[in-house]
Amino acid sequence: MTSLSFDDVVTQWREPRVAVGEYSPRPNRYEDVARRALNVAVASLGLVASAPVMLAIAALVKATSRGPVFYRQTRVGLNRRAPGNDGGNHRRVADVGGKPFTIYKFRTMRAGDEAGERQVWATQDDPRVTRLGRVLRQLRLDELPQLVNVLKGDMNVVGPRPEQPEIFADLRTQVHRYAERQRVRPGITGWAQINHHYDESVEDVRRKVAFDLDYIGRQSLAEDLKIMLMTPPAMVLRKGAL
Repeated sequence: MTSLSFDDVVTQWREPRVAVGEYSPRPNRYEDVARRALNVAVASLGLVASAPVMLAIAALVKATSRGPVFYRQTRVGLNRRAPGNDGGNHRRVADVGGKPFTIYKFRTMRAGDEAGERQVWATQDDPRVTRLGRVLRQLRLDELPQLVNVLKGDMNVVGPRPEQPEIFADLRTQVHRYAERQRVRPGITGWAQINHHYDESVEDVRRKVAFDLDYIGRQSLAEDLKIMLMTPPAMVLRKGAL
């Protein structure tokens, strides 16, 4: 029998384990309530603990570039409808894949560079990013305002990253089971963010979706706690897309 090296074991452990087939059922009601309570508690504590840092960032953003402190963008959120069922809502003009919501970030680009442009993937070396914005992105501090999204119920701390509507509409036609990511609330961090780098191709998205569906299939209170605890080391070591 061939023995596995430590690197082989780590690689296998990080591989997505989702099976091909229909999306996994949601956890029971009590587990859902407990997980949502955990996310609200963590977001509340996070806002209180990070308030001085957020105030300092807001002042720096305002002092170093013209424009608003915060950036708002529409993202695709939770889809509560059963597959193949519009829920009897004939007033909805188009199925965008989930409930749209406004995500909040600290502004990291020059004011006006993000407005009126076709929705595109973010890149690590985007020339529109300010010098301060580059630091905020590297440390993921631009994401702190999304704790407000968690309290509003648009997001959880843990879940698949929400995408822009136009990009979502394009990817769900190219990537098998892409839309199933919306069966849970999107998150600030997640299993895919810890284990996979930024998307640079459709193939990257396919691999990220595998991690997201793996998480959805195993979602639980313990799983959320594990991912939350794994996120700070991943940020410090700059692993994955964190």
